[in-house]
Amino acid sequence: MNLKWRTYLPLLWILAIPVLNIFYGVLNHAHTPVKSLVTDLDTVIPFVPIFIIPYLVWYPFIIIMLFLFCARDRNVYYRTLLTQCIGLIACYIIFFLFQTTVERPPLMGTGVLDWLVNLVYSTDNPYNCFPSIHVLTSYLMIKGAAASAGFTNKDRVVVHIFAWSIIVSTLFVKQHVLLDVVGAIALVEILWFGVGRLSSALRAKNKGVIVRGENMWEQ
Repeated sequence: MNLKWRTYLPLLWILAIPVLNIFYGVLNHAHTPVKSLVTDLDTVIPFVPIFIIPYLVWYPFIIIMLFLFCARDRNVYYRTLLTQCIGLIACYIIFFLFQTTVERPPLMGTGVLDWLVNLVYSTDNPYNCFPSIHVLTSYLMIKGAAASAGFTNKDRVVVHIFAWSIIVSTLFVKQHVLLDVVGAIALVEILWFGVGRLSSALRAKNKGVIVRGENMWEQ
């Protein structure tokens, strides 16, 4: 029983995420001259309230994925979590230096979906937009699933469906614009590569230390 508990002890590192998220609330207001990254293509994208469902699914999706990575592939778990934490820090720096906003549509309906959208709007100010954290973390789960031997091709298809539905939802509920999405994906690609190279270098260094230690004992 004690051994099983220790197996899941690395999950405690997930607590770094809510700690970092404190900065999201601190920065989520117009503290600098606010920019708009809306393009002509964004004006064509309609507001579709039903997409608030995948938008909200993001919260359990990320946690469940991190739990699965921890259980199935510890190396991918650490790489994904470290990339996410560095990505959040990078986002907060960008929010501080380059604050953007997205104009939200007026909510005329009174249905459940409109109520959910209004709930999101009322609890999340229209700032901290570029790059999108929703997109960053969702796309990161795709990268992690693709790199993990613990996921089958069917598993990866499911991850793609959930992740891309969340990514698209940020546009259809007018929480983000296209450049927010592109910026987040580009940031993930850069950080995933960098963290991967760092992990490989550390493993090679540790392996070299072990080998030298074995040679010393042989002598």
